[in-house]
Amino acid sequence: MSAVTGAAGAAGGAGANAEFAARAAGVIPGGVNSPVRAFGSVGGTPRFFVSGSGATVTDADGREYVDLVGAWGPALLGHAHPAVVDAVQQAAARGLGFGASVPGEYELAEEIITRMPEVELVRLVSTGTEATMTAIRVARGATGRPLIIKFAGHYHGHSDGLLAAAGSGLATFGLPGSAGVTAETAAQTLVLPYNNLAALEHAFATHPGEIAAIITESAAANMGILPPDPGFTEGLIRLAHAHDALVITDEVLTGFRASAAGYWGIERESMPDGLQPDLFTFGKVVGGGLPLAALGGRRDLMEQLAPLGPVYQGGTLSGNPLAVAAGLATLRHADDAVYERLSAAADALAVELDDALTAAGVAHRVQRAGTLLSLLFGDYPVAPATYDDVLGQDTAKHRAFFHSMLEAGVNLPPSAFETWFVSAAHDDRVIGRIAEALPAAARAAAAA
Repeated sequence: MSAVTGAAGAAGGAGANAEFAARAAGVIPGGVNSPVRAFGSVGGTPRFFVSGSGATVTDADGREYVDLVGAWGPALLGHAHPAVVDAVQQAAARGLGFGASVPGEYELAEEIITRMPEVELVRLVSTGTEATMTAIRVARGATGRPLIIKFAGHYHGHSDGLLAAAGSGLATFGLPGSAGVTAETAAQTLVLPYNNLAALEHAFATHPGEIAAIITESAAANMGILPPDPGFTEGLIRLAHAHDALVITDEVLTGFRASAAGYWGIERESMPDGLQPDLFTFGKVVGGGLPLAALGGRRDLMEQLAPLGPVYQGGTLSGNPLAVAAGLATLRHADDAVYERLSAAADALAVELDDALTAAGVAHRVQRAGTLLSLLFGDYPVAPATYDDVLGQDTAKHRAFFHSMLEAGVNLPPSAFETWFVSAAHDDRVIGRIAEALPAAARAAAAA
């Protein structure tokens, strides 16, 4: 069977999608190389996408969907943007990799620093997991301390120490969040409730001189969107620095997407002069859709990294020429007009969602962090602040809503705990296509 077939039966997941899913299951654990793709939260047959253009993707059965996944963030300009494709093709023609430095590496670092003046030096890696893992290693190396604080519901990649689950009570040691994570490794992470400065104060009081850093998503975007409460980020930084600990701000999802300078670019406006995180991590947009991530921050901290300092990090594919070409092309084309379009698209989509679900009598809340958004099904008279708040949503309604939208040709994240991404290609016509699908999906959610 060819990679793209007729659309007959595509709506029900039959045809090439089902065939490919069965074939993948025979050679790949669960048939997927990243768990959320398995449709475990929503059921049904996962879609295999064979192409994308602008705001749309096409599956193996030849069916086109308006896309609100956006490769989980990198497709800022839209899929297969001509400038990005051209940059990658030109780089590929020169060679796929050399095991040596290429000019694009420092050019991309310069672009990041231009947008984020808080970042003085940048180290390129291949994945967000590598970036956060390395940032934590730098923090421990610089402070000589063992413990890390993270917040429940925040995701920083799948390195062992960051897959710690919350223990019982405040300032207790983390518990393994995955099989294969040892209790000893998890115990080096304190997992605290988000948006709770009192819990942070208690942790520092309970573990004096032991906490190397706090790692936090700039705005939580892996349990749906949960921005920090007003004053929380400022209080977090002040507390950490008062105890000689560092702050690592994870902008893997929000970086260069929530705004031109990420969610920190939004928070920066309300911060006192000089108050800022110490290290940042980036991914998704910064690689333009290819495997690339980065960490950056204060010069003295970044100079802890080899070859200048004692903290080791290395990678054969770090700064790969194709990846830096894609990232550079994406950032250089992400001008003010692009961010205005992203903002307008997110605003319009939020209104359409709210109107359709309200008309159907479905309790819900649309969550925002800059141009990112997500949808909570449930009665939320006030904004949720913690992971426990989000866990209370009605996932059955999300499941019904998701499948109705998919049948109507709109590709949403296949989990109630994921972020929705618009792109610069989501113009009024595209938003109109989404709006046409919403009333039926809202009725499906109401009936669930």
